[in-house]
Amino acid sequence: MEISIIILCLILSAFFSGMEIAFISSNKIYLEIEKKQDNFLSQILTKLTQNPSKFIASMLIGNNVALVVYGFYMGDVVLQWIIGFGFQFSYLTTILVQTVISTFIVLITAEFFPKVFFQIYANSLIKVFAVPAYLFYRLFYYISTFFIWISDFVLKKFFKTEGDQVQLYFSKIELGNYITEQMNYVEDDEEVDSEIQIFQNALEFSGVKARDIMTPRTEIVSIDLFETVSDLKELFIETGYSKIVVSQNSLDDIVGYVHSFDLFKKPKTIKSVLMTVEFVPQTILIKDALDLLIKKRKNVAVVLDEYGGTSGIITIEDIVEELFGEIEDEHDLDEELIEQELGEGKYLFSTRLDVEYLNETYKLMIPEEDSYGTLGGFIVNSTKEIPQKGEKIVIDRYHFVIEQASNNKIELVRLTIKE
Repeated sequence: MEISIIILCLILSAFFSGMEIAFISSNKIYLEIEKKQDNFLSQILTKLTQNPSKFIASMLIGNNVALVVYGFYMGDVVLQWIIGFGFQFSYLTTILVQTVISTFIVLITAEFFPKVFFQIYANSLIKVFAVPAYLFYRLFYYISTFFIWISDFVLKKFFKTEGDQVQLYFSKIELGNYITEQMNYVEDDEEVDSEIQIFQNALEFSGVKARDIMTPRTEIVSIDLFETVSDLKELFIETGYSKIVVSQNSLDDIVGYVHSFDLFKKPKTIKSVLMTVEFVPQTILIKDALDLLIKKRKNVAVVLDEYGGTSGIITIEDIVEELFGEIEDEHDLDEELIEQELGEGKYLFSTRLDVEYLNETYKLMIPEEDSYGTLGGFIVNSTKEIPQKGEKIVIDRYHFVIEQASNNKIELVRLTIKE
């Protein structure tokens, strides 16, 4: 009988601890959607979440009651074990042994593992155990109401603060987590609805920095300010771009850019049709860069590194693409990023691909740091040099073979992941 009561108390304690953490960790938007369903479970969830503080208080009360009963019986059982094994301890040592054994068992079986499990599967388990949770919620309702009334009185009387208040809004993080969870259920070959993709992009928009979307220095096509208009025209024809950056002596001294439409004005010099640019640090958030470009009525910004040199360029089009996806133009037609899965744990990747994108798409778990954003950046950051074609590089469990490279950058790699 004593063992049965102890096991029951541990199960109840695990349940109360788990439901407490599940309620806190569950996605509030997910719960609201479930509550809108017209069924019995939705009615239970609605009643459970009407007053979060009372629900959590009820779970705490239930957990404490279970632990008190557990401690009462577990102490006797441990004492019987001590006597049965022939140990003779002093009174204080016996109390200590009882406390250590009882605490260890309850921490493992009723606290640590249940909380971890309920936190990981919070959305599912809060639905599965909604009915028994509601029964205990009603059982301890008046006790929890009494204690909350006491806490509200203390807060208002001595600390001059408002009492318990129900949160009636959702954070952007919760909204983002819900969208991400839903996206995880989409099969790889399924096309994601454009509105959902735009919505997800908008949630992530505020955290993107200029260096994440800029055209890097090594890929900037430029012309010197004192070149002829004929040379500029030839460069427009050769590249097919609509904008050409204009520099003076080097890319670290960009003075503006020229739009292809301005050639119809038949300019005599490049300077006569030169349009100015803005300068921004590579750590600036793109929402701030967009705001700056709109206010200054500029289209192009030069991204500077920590030493004041040119790190890359961004345009309003680049920023808008972060929200609405790729906008096909003459530049995009020339740029083809390769991503092929060659077999189990074997891939062929362009080094311009983002590490975050590769981790999300192929579950590669490549370390992500602020010092780099692309696969090429990860390799260079680890090797501290520019690898050459044919070179083999091992970074932890990632084995790279350089398929294409130039003197100043790597372009294509073959990746094999070793377990």
